[in-house]
Amino acid sequence: MSKIKICGLTRMEDIEAVNTALPDYIGFVFAPSRRRVSFVQAAGMKERLDGRIKAVGVFVNEEVYVIANLYKRGVIDIAQLHGGENNQYIERLKKCCDCPIIKAVSVQKHGDAQVCTRADYLLLDHKGGGTGEVFDWSLIGGVKTPYFLAGGLNTANIPAAVSTLAPYCIDVSSGAETDGLKDSERIAEIVRLVREEN
Repeated sequence: MSKIKICGLTRMEDIEAVNTALPDYIGFVFAPSRRRVSFVQAAGMKERLDGRIKAVGVFVNEEVYVIANLYKRGVIDIAQLHGGENNQYIERLKKCCDCPIIKAVSVQKHGDAQVCTRADYLLLDHKGGGTGEVFDWSLIGGVKTPYFLAGGLNTANIPAAVSTLAPYCIDVSSGAETDGLKDSERIAEIVRLVREEN
């Protein structure tokens, strides 16, 4: 049964929308991005977030102590790593705190998704991530680590993604937006589609 994550929340209106739709996860982007939020903004939004929804912090080559501090303060429940973080980095983070870890992988060719990682989950995405583009799903095969599927997912292709790949989680960002902002109706529709396909 695939779960659903709505990534890139930036406003209190976004929190209200997900509290109504109840996806399993949401994402706060702390890395350089048009969706980037400050730690203070994220803390304020997390206070308003329904307790049934887990908050994922998105980072690129962040200092371990920064992530550990956000986790210990309850601002994030999971760390999503998009940079050059290797297994030694992941092990250091796990020693600092019990934070579950998602490691993003750019899928460009066969074998890319079969990485050996100490992370709890993978996030399989288009090259570079955050592009809103779908990668070739046929390149996924033999993945042993539970994975989040990202990259250009929207109401048109989510049913096929869930029914054919059955990923651990569907991860949507731009597909839940209108004019660059999260859209409550799109969020509700995406959550409904994933739940129906399970």
